[in-house]
This record gives sequence, C-alpha cells and structure tokens, in this order.
Amino acid sequence: MKRYWFLAAFGFVVLAFAAVWLGALNQDEGWYLYAARLVSEGKTPYRDFFYTQAPVMPIVYAAFASVWNSFGLLGARILTLGFGVAGILFACALAWRLAPEGRRGAAALVVFFLLGSNLYHLYFVAIPKTYALASLFVAMGFYLLSFAGMPKWRGAVFAAAGGLSLALASGTRISLGVILPVVGFSLLFSFKRLRWTFLWFGIGGMVGLAAVYGFFLADPAARAGLFAAQAYHAARGGFDPVFTVGSVSRLVRWYLPLFIVLGLGSFRGGRILLWSVAAVFLVQMLAPFPYEDYQVPVMGLLAVFAAVNFFGEAQTPCSKRLLLVLGLAWATAFGSPLLEKWTTNGQDRFWTLKKEQCELAQLRDVARTIEEEDPNGDMLLTQDLYLAIETGRKVPEGLEMGPFSMLSDEEWRKLLSSAPCKIAALSGYSFAINPPRCDEVPSERQLEYWRILKKNYDLVMLEDKFGQNATSLLVLKRKTDGTDR
Repeated sequence: MKRYWFLAAFGFVVLAFAAVWLGALNQDEGWYLYAARLVSEGKTPYRDFFYTQAPVMPIVYAAFASVWNSFGLLGARILTLGFGVAGILFACALAWRLAPEGRRGAAALVVFFLLGSNLYHLYFVAIPKTYALASLFVAMGFYLLSFAGMPKWRGAVFAAAGGLSLALASGTRISLGVILPVVGFSLLFSFKRLRWTFLWFGIGGMVGLAAVYGFFLADPAARAGLFAAQAYHAARGGFDPVFTVGSVSRLVRWYLPLFIVLGLGSFRGGRILLWSVAAVFLVQMLAPFPYEDYQVPVMGLLAVFAAVNFFGEAQTPCSKRLLLVLGLAWATAFGSPLLEKWTTNGQDRFWTLKKEQCELAQLRDVARTIEEEDPNGDMLLTQDLYLAIETGRKVPEGLEMGPFSMLSDEEWRKLLSSAPCKIAALSGYSFAINPPRCDEVPSERQLEYWRILKKNYDLVMLEDKFGQNATSLLVLKRKTDGTDR
C-alpha cells in the first residue's frame, strides 16, 4: 500500500505543477481576485461593487490578499490549490470512514488517484475560482456528517457542524445550496436510526446561511445588488440542448477513470452522496450555458461514492484494483487534451503553432512591460483583470467584472474619452461582450470605442496570442499633452 501512496503523491506533484504553472489563463481568475482585493480594502460585495456569485470566496480570499499582492497570480494559484488539496484530503478521509473494514485505506487511495491524478480536476481547483473553496466545504461537510451517528451531544455537534460547512459551500457557490435540503430530508427519512440528527443539521445549516447572507439581506443596497446578480444569471439566455449535451460529454471525458470505477461498483452504500451529486448536476444543467466545470465542487463526492462501492464486496485483490485505477488515472492524465491546449495555439494548416512560453509566464512579462512604462502606477485601463492583479493596480470604477462589466454605451464613451489611466491594456475581450446576455457587441460600436481610444493613446506593444483563447493584446500609453491628469 505504501508504494501506491508514493506513486499517488508523485503523480499529484507533477500534475499540480503543470496545473499551476502551465494552466491556461482564465478571465474569471482576475475578477474573482479583484473582488477579494476590494473586500480587503473594506468594500462590500453587491453594495459597493457588482459581483455575481455568493459572497464567501471574496471574504475568505481577502484575508490572503497579501499573497497575490506579493506574488501575483502564481501566488493566488498556489493558495487556491491549497484549498483544493484540502478538499481532496477530506474526500479521502470520508472514503476511509465509509468503506468496509479492511478496505478503508484502499478506498481513500482510490479517491486520491481519481482526483489527485486528474489534470482537469487539479487545474480547476488551482485557478482562483469558486471551485476549490466550494469543494473543500462540501467534502468537509460530509466528513463531519459521517460522525453524526455518535451518541449523545457529540453526534448533534457533528451534525450541526456538517450543516454549517454545507451552508458555507452554498455561500461560496449558490447552486450548491440544493445539497442542504437533499441531506436534510435524507436524515429525516432516517429518523428511526439517527433520531434528531436532521434537526441539528438544519440548525447548523440555518446558522450558516444567516451568517453568510444575513448582512446582505438586511442592508437594502446590498440586498438589491444581490438580487440584481441573480437576475444577471437569469437574463443570460435560453436553454441550448446541443451545448448541454456537449457539456455532459466533456464531463465524462475529463473524469473518465472516475466513471469507469463508478460503473464497476455495486451502488449500495453512501447513496446520499449520489443524490447530492445528482441534485447539483440537475441544477447546473438548468443554466443557460452549463459548462462542465460547474460540476467540479461535487466530483469529490462522486469519487468517494465510486471508491467505497468499488471495494464494497470485491473479491479481486486490492492490489489489482489499485493498479487498474492508477493505470487509468495516469493514462488519461498523460493523454489529456489540456496538455496540448496549454502548449500550442492550434495548427496553421500543416504546422503546429507551439507557444513560445506558457500563458502565466507571458502574463508576467506583459506586467513587467506595463511597470516599465508606468513605474509605480496605481491604475490600469483593462478588462483583463488578471493583468490588474499581476501589476497590483486598480481599474476604473465599473470594470470590476472584467469582460462581463455592465457599462452602457454612454458610460463607455465617457470613460474612454476621459482617458483616466496612463496605461491601457486591451485584448480581444475588450468591448466585445454585451452582458448579461453575453452576446457580441456590434462591431460598429466596438470600432467606435477603439477610435476614441486612438485619440488619447499611442501604441506601446502588440502582444500576439495573449491570455484566454489567445487574442491579441494592445498595450497603450496615454498621449502627453503637458497636463497632469
């Protein structure tokens, strides 16, 4: 068993390094971290700036703002991976608790193989989005609930703590709130065995929800902003069956070893985990664009369910089953399309377009150029907020959501005409997305914005194939006119 743990740790270290350093830039990284920075400066989500997710992540990350202020996006990714690894370890501990005697270590190891040797999973719990923190609260909540059957007050405390942790999960990613009623009713239906556990769980959950949302619901301005954020999601567009089917297809591809192990199991134990995953899955599928990565926070639960049932009544020796899972995990990681995506920019006819450097390194180089052009500057006109994070600068008010910022045509014209920042860094995402529907801004209007910029800025640098989806980035410098803006 020890050699398998060594192999698991080795695979994790290699893949975690790849996820953190080679992993593609994602626009969401920037505006999530920017929201946390604003909270660290004393601002309130929904009231002082627009924010579309639940409030726990920016509040938690605000306590660690010094990490990315000092080390940029790389520091934020390492911090986020720490939360993600903690979630994986809690999932392993949960598998150990639920597995049959004599199979506990093997079940925990399988969970670690399925998550810690999955490049896709590690990438999405390494980039600063809600997934790492949410997966930690979900796994921790179910781990605490595994002790709810203990006698007297101890079981009640663990049940309440589990409810609190799952409430924090829903306070990190709103869609995870559906887990609370699923677990609550499951405990209620087990009243004969667990007695009042459902009540203590409910108390913990209610306390957690009150702590997360109470202030924002009590403050009229914050409440209006919170409801506006939900209206933003609802207004995004209609249901697209082709996109939805494609999302499910890609989810199976990214987690293929997990689904194979799931198919080899008995489906007898830990069904509450499966119900919770199914509930979240269905809620996510109702989104206008249900990206497969939305499921990342609950894939740890599915891995636990698969691992526990994989060893439930198995007659095959543990070593052979562990070798099977190890082989599946490493083969799919080695053959992951992500590796190609992170190292190339597609193909030009016959020729593969190899990236000269990884996207994170490119980001750091551009940040250095901006600093050289504007030493110790504090403002940056950009919608690529990972640049604002990397340079330690603020963006003009209203751009806190990066490419998803909701400025009217008049507001855009006023902002660009005022040339508020000495440096502008604008990629193909700039002025392109029209939220909340997220369709494309008419090209005539985009060109008009660029014409306004041209009156006030000169080109400093063109960075080809920059950032998410490899668009062109223009670094511009405000024209000198003898005045101090």
